[in-house]
Amino acid sequence: MNLSYRDEDGAELGALLWELEPGWRAISSAMVGGGIGPVSWVLNAQVVAGYSRMDPVDHLLSLAPGGPGVGMMTAAYVSRYVAVDDEDVSVVATVGLRVPTWAAAPAGTADPELRPTRVGTINIVAFLPVAMSDAALVNTVMTVTEAKCQALAEVGYPGTGTASDAVCVAVRAEGEQELFGGPRSVWGARLARAVHRAVRQGADDWRRVAQRIDYEPLARPIEPAP
Repeated sequence: MNLSYRDEDGAELGALLWELEPGWRAISSAMVGGGIGPVSWVLNAQVVAGYSRMDPVDHLLSLAPGGPGVGMMTAAYVSRYVAVDDEDVSVVATVGLRVPTWAAAPAGTADPELRPTRVGTINIVAFLPVAMSDAALVNTVMTVTEAKCQALAEVGYPGTGTASDAVCVAVRAEGEQELFGGPRSVWGARLARAVHRAVRQGADDWRRVAQRIDYEPLARPIEPAP
Protein backbone atom coordinates (compact mmCIF):
# COMPACT_ATOMS: atom_id res chain seq x y z
CA MET A 1 0.00 0.00 0.00
CA ASN A 2 1.29 3.43 -0.94
CA LEU A 3 0.01 6.78 0.37
CA SER A 4 0.66 9.70 -1.97
CA TYR A 5 -0.55 13.27 -2.34
CA ARG A 6 -1.54 15.50 -5.24
CA ASP A 7 -2.57 19.14 -5.61
CA GLU A 8 -6.07 19.48 -7.05
CA ASP A 9 -8.65 22.24 -6.93
CA GLY A 10 -6.38 24.19 -4.59
CA ALA A 11 -6.23 21.36 -2.05
CA GLU A 12 -3.67 18.73 -1.10
CA LEU A 13 -5.46 15.41 -1.51
CA GLY A 14 -4.27 11.96 -0.55
CA ALA A 15 -4.68 8.61 -2.26
CA LEU A 16 -4.08 5.02 -1.16
CA LEU A 17 -2.91 2.69 -3.90
CA TRP A 18 -2.36 -1.07 -3.78
CA GLU A 19 -0.52 -2.55 -6.78
CA LEU A 20 -1.02 -6.31 -6.78
CA GLU A 21 0.97 -9.14 -8.25
CA PRO A 22 -0.83 -11.28 -10.85
CA GLY A 23 -3.41 -13.73 -9.57
CA TRP A 24 -5.98 -11.64 -7.71
CA ARG A 25 -9.67 -11.01 -8.29
CA ALA A 26 -12.12 -8.86 -6.38
CA ILE A 27 -15.72 -8.05 -5.68
CA SER A 28 -16.51 -4.38 -5.29
CA SER A 29 -19.29 -1.82 -5.22
CA ALA A 30 -16.95 0.90 -6.53
CA MET A 31 -17.80 2.86 -9.65
CA VAL A 32 -14.53 1.73 -11.25
CA GLY A 33 -14.06 -2.03 -11.34
CA GLY A 34 -17.36 -2.77 -9.65
CA GLY A 35 -18.74 -6.30 -9.72
CA ILE A 36 -16.53 -9.40 -9.77
CA GLY A 37 -13.40 -9.63 -11.87
CA PRO A 38 -9.60 -9.65 -12.07
CA VAL A 39 -7.78 -6.87 -10.29
CA SER A 40 -4.20 -5.61 -10.44
CA TRP A 41 -4.66 -2.45 -8.38
CA VAL A 42 -7.02 -0.88 -5.85
CA LEU A 43 -7.27 2.90 -5.42
CA ASN A 44 -8.96 4.89 -2.66
CA ALA A 45 -8.66 8.54 -3.68
CA GLN A 46 -9.56 11.59 -1.62
CA VAL A 47 -11.52 14.32 -3.40
CA VAL A 48 -12.65 17.75 -2.31
CA ALA A 49 -15.77 18.11 -0.20
CA GLY A 50 -18.74 18.94 -2.38
CA TYR A 51 -17.19 17.06 -5.32
CA SER A 52 -19.15 17.95 -8.44
CA ARG A 53 -17.18 16.66 -11.42
CA MET A 54 -19.33 14.87 -13.98
CA ASP A 55 -16.55 12.46 -15.04
CA PRO A 56 -15.67 10.57 -11.83
CA VAL A 57 -14.76 7.36 -13.68
CA ASP A 58 -12.31 9.14 -15.98
CA HIS A 59 -11.01 11.10 -13.00
CA LEU A 60 -10.26 7.93 -11.03
CA LEU A 61 -8.67 6.21 -14.02
CA SER A 62 -6.38 9.21 -14.52
CA LEU A 63 -5.02 8.62 -11.00
CA ALA A 64 -4.55 4.86 -11.38
CA PRO A 65 -2.09 2.56 -13.13
CA GLY A 66 -3.23 0.70 -16.22
CA GLY A 67 -4.94 -2.65 -16.34
CA PRO A 68 -7.98 -3.92 -14.45
CA GLY A 69 -8.54 -2.41 -11.03
CA VAL A 70 -10.94 -1.00 -8.49
CA GLY A 71 -11.24 2.74 -7.89
CA MET A 72 -13.22 4.47 -5.16
CA MET A 73 -13.28 8.01 -3.80
CA THR A 74 -14.02 9.79 -0.55
CA ALA A 75 -13.98 13.30 0.86
CA ALA A 76 -12.60 11.97 4.15
CA TYR A 77 -8.87 12.27 4.83
CA VAL A 78 -7.36 9.03 3.52
CA SER A 79 -4.21 9.80 5.51
CA ARG A 80 -6.25 8.88 8.60
CA TYR A 81 -6.78 5.33 7.35
CA VAL A 82 -6.99 2.45 9.82
CA ALA A 83 -5.25 -0.84 8.99
CA VAL A 84 -6.10 -4.05 10.85
CA ASP A 85 -4.89 -7.62 10.32
CA ASP A 86 -6.57 -10.73 11.67
CA GLU A 87 -4.96 -14.11 10.94
CA ASP A 88 -3.82 -13.29 7.37
CA VAL A 89 -6.85 -11.11 6.56
CA SER A 90 -5.86 -7.48 5.95
CA VAL A 91 -8.38 -4.63 6.11
CA VAL A 92 -7.94 -0.90 5.56
CA ALA A 93 -10.81 1.49 6.24
CA THR A 94 -11.14 5.22 5.70
CA VAL A 95 -13.98 6.53 7.82
CA GLY A 96 -15.96 9.73 7.27
CA LEU A 97 -19.17 10.20 9.25
CA ARG A 98 -20.23 13.81 8.80
CA VAL A 99 -23.80 12.68 8.19
CA PRO A 100 -24.59 9.14 9.33
CA THR A 101 -27.48 7.66 7.40
CA TRP A 102 -29.95 4.86 8.07
CA ALA A 103 -30.18 2.38 5.21
CA ALA A 104 -34.00 2.32 5.32
CA ALA A 105 -35.42 5.83 5.52
CA PRO A 106 -38.97 7.05 4.80
CA ALA A 107 -39.70 7.45 1.10
CA GLY A 108 -38.99 10.94 -0.21
CA THR A 109 -36.64 11.90 2.62
CA ALA A 110 -33.90 14.28 1.46
CA ASP A 111 -30.45 12.98 2.37
CA PRO A 112 -28.34 15.76 3.95
CA GLU A 113 -25.16 13.96 2.86
CA LEU A 114 -25.96 14.82 -0.74
CA ARG A 115 -25.74 18.54 -0.07
CA PRO A 116 -22.51 20.35 -1.07
CA THR A 117 -19.59 20.41 1.38
CA ARG A 118 -20.78 17.36 3.31
CA VAL A 119 -17.88 15.08 4.19
CA GLY A 120 -18.68 11.40 4.46
CA THR A 121 -18.10 7.88 3.17
CA ILE A 122 -16.72 4.73 4.75
CA ASN A 123 -14.52 2.94 2.24
CA ILE A 124 -13.34 -0.56 3.17
CA VAL A 125 -10.68 -2.58 1.34
CA ALA A 126 -9.93 -6.17 2.38
CA PHE A 127 -7.47 -8.81 1.20
CA LEU A 128 -7.87 -12.54 1.85
CA PRO A 129 -5.09 -14.95 0.80
CA VAL A 130 -7.50 -17.66 -0.39
CA ALA A 131 -9.65 -18.35 -3.43
CA MET A 132 -13.43 -18.04 -3.11
CA SER A 133 -16.47 -18.97 -5.14
CA ASP A 134 -18.60 -16.13 -6.49
CA ALA A 135 -21.26 -16.87 -3.88
CA ALA A 136 -18.70 -16.73 -1.08
CA LEU A 137 -17.44 -13.41 -2.42
CA VAL A 138 -20.96 -11.99 -2.29
CA ASN A 139 -21.20 -13.32 1.25
CA THR A 140 -18.02 -11.43 2.23
CA VAL A 141 -19.66 -8.14 1.22
CA MET A 142 -22.56 -8.97 3.53
CA THR A 143 -20.07 -9.79 6.29
CA VAL A 144 -18.18 -6.51 5.79
CA THR A 145 -21.44 -4.55 5.95
CA GLU A 146 -22.71 -6.34 9.05
CA ALA A 147 -19.40 -5.80 10.87
CA LYS A 148 -19.39 -2.13 9.87
CA CYS A 149 -22.92 -1.64 11.23
CA GLN A 150 -21.99 -3.43 14.46
CA ALA A 151 -19.04 -1.08 14.98
CA LEU A 152 -21.13 2.04 14.33
CA ALA A 153 -23.82 0.86 16.75
CA GLU A 154 -21.25 0.25 19.46
CA VAL A 155 -19.68 3.68 19.02
CA GLY A 156 -23.12 5.30 19.11
CA TYR A 157 -23.51 6.73 15.61
CA PRO A 158 -27.20 6.90 14.66
CA GLY A 159 -27.00 5.20 11.30
CA THR A 160 -25.86 2.16 9.34
CA GLY A 161 -23.20 4.07 7.42
CA THR A 162 -23.31 6.86 4.86
CA ALA A 163 -25.11 7.06 1.53
CA SER A 164 -21.88 6.67 -0.43
CA ASP A 165 -19.99 3.85 1.34
CA ALA A 166 -17.95 1.51 -0.86
CA VAL A 167 -16.31 -1.88 -0.36
CA CYS A 168 -13.70 -4.00 -2.12
CA VAL A 169 -12.76 -7.56 -1.12
CA ALA A 170 -9.82 -9.08 -3.02
CA VAL A 171 -8.98 -12.79 -2.98
CA ARG A 172 -6.65 -15.14 -4.82
CA ALA A 173 -7.82 -16.11 -8.30
CA GLU A 174 -6.40 -19.65 -8.24
CA GLY A 175 -6.61 -22.49 -5.74
CA GLU A 176 -9.26 -24.49 -3.98
CA GLN A 177 -12.23 -22.20 -3.51
CA GLU A 178 -13.75 -21.42 -0.15
CA LEU A 179 -17.51 -21.87 -0.37
CA PHE A 180 -18.53 -19.62 2.51
CA GLY A 181 -17.77 -16.02 3.48
CA GLY A 182 -20.28 -15.44 6.27
CA PRO A 183 -19.29 -14.27 9.74
CA ARG A 184 -19.21 -17.81 11.20
CA SER A 185 -17.04 -19.25 8.42
CA VAL A 186 -13.29 -19.45 9.01
CA TRP A 187 -12.31 -16.60 6.71
CA GLY A 188 -15.52 -14.64 7.15
CA ALA A 189 -15.02 -14.54 10.90
CA ARG A 190 -11.52 -13.14 10.47
CA LEU A 191 -12.82 -10.61 7.98
CA ALA A 192 -15.63 -9.55 10.31
CA ARG A 193 -13.28 -9.03 13.25
CA ALA A 194 -10.83 -6.98 11.18
CA VAL A 195 -13.55 -4.79 9.66
CA HIS A 196 -15.20 -4.29 13.04
CA ARG A 197 -11.96 -3.13 14.64
CA ALA A 198 -11.01 -0.89 11.71
CA VAL A 199 -14.38 0.85 11.47
CA ARG A 200 -14.74 1.20 15.21
CA GLN A 201 -11.28 2.76 15.53
CA GLY A 202 -11.96 4.99 12.52
CA ALA A 203 -15.31 6.11 13.95
CA ASP A 204 -13.73 6.91 17.31
CA ASP A 205 -11.00 8.86 15.53
CA TRP A 206 -13.57 10.72 13.43
CA ARG A 207 -15.49 11.71 16.56
CA ARG A 208 -12.34 13.12 18.17
CA VAL A 209 -11.35 15.08 15.06
CA ALA A 210 -14.90 16.30 14.46
CA GLN A 211 -15.25 17.57 18.01
CA ARG A 212 -11.89 19.32 17.84
CA ILE A 213 -12.79 21.24 14.68
CA ASP A 214 -16.49 21.67 15.50
CA TYR A 215 -17.90 19.42 12.78
CA GLU A 216 -20.93 18.49 14.88
CA PRO A 217 -20.57 14.83 13.82
CA LEU A 218 -23.83 13.77 15.50
CA ALA A 219 -26.01 16.22 13.62
CA ARG A 220 -29.56 14.96 13.29
CA PRO A 221 -29.50 12.01 10.87
CA ILE A 222 -32.23 10.70 8.65
CA GLU A 223 -34.68 8.76 10.80
CA PRO A 224 -35.04 5.06 10.04
CA ALA A 225 -38.12 3.90 8.21
CA PRO A 226 -40.92 2.65 10.47
